[in-house]
Amino acid sequence: MSKKTLFTQDFAKESTPKDSTQSVSAQKGKPIIEVKNLYTSYGNRLIHDNISFSIYQNEIFGILGGSGSGKSTLLKTMVLLQPPQSGEIKIFDKDIWKLKNPTHFLNHCGVLFQFGALYSSLTVIENVGILLEEYSDYPKSTIKEIAKSLIAKVGLEPNAYHLYPYELSGGMKKRVGLARALALNPQILFLDEPTSGLDPASAQKLDELICKLQDELQMTIVMVSHDLDSVRDTANRFLMLKNGKIEFLGTLHELKESISTLSSDNLFFSNRGERLWKDA
Repeated sequence: MSKKTLFTQDFAKESTPKDSTQSVSAQKGKPIIEVKNLYTSYGNRLIHDNISFSIYQNEIFGILGGSGSGKSTLLKTMVLLQPPQSGEIKIFDKDIWKLKNPTHFLNHCGVLFQFGALYSSLTVIENVGILLEEYSDYPKSTIKEIAKSLIAKVGLEPNAYHLYPYELSGGMKKRVGLARALALNPQILFLDEPTSGLDPASAQKLDELICKLQDELQMTIVMVSHDLDSVRDTANRFLMLKNGKIEFLGTLHELKESISTLSSDNLFFSNRGERLWKDA
């Protein structure tokens, strides 16, 4: 298989402001991700019970839910790490679980795993450049310069280039993982609990970075999170998983309008949850 030509876009993108009260789904355009009638389970335990939703080009889309609600499992199913029992997931108009060779699809997606998933034996610059080593024809000198550029883009200084993961703080590991996720210029970026384990100041800075990168690079971002403040500050739309179903799907404004129809024992009615929608 020929290696990928990087830093080019396959289709034009339209920006969606995060402070818009109009649902992205009400705007023109075909979904970039479509999940239809999805069932997943672990043994006899049902995780997702016939859920369906769409994600649109250039939006930041949040996946919310309590512990054990299936947030991370849903993300894993969307990046070919966890097969569903039934249903389909279409990305770029292709049913990803029916692809004979998913490499091309995966090269258009970046993933930031919850704990960074950095290679412990590689330095920061080597971790960021490893996908370019595998999937580009660039010489090592060019890969090194691209890696430096990506490290700067996520807000790290040159003195981080030759550090190993054990020498990094939690926030730095997240940023290195994010830089690596951007290496193949993805059209979709998947983030699994990006602010998990970070102090409030670091979490806020990472939220600001995510919004900045989305604005600059015009990509679609799918973000799994239990951090309600993070979702409030970043997401155009979001869904809430509960008991295998989607309890809510929409914008903050739509949440506020429909809050009285939701069950009272979900995250939205906790003290932190109320901050999410009361001032929307």
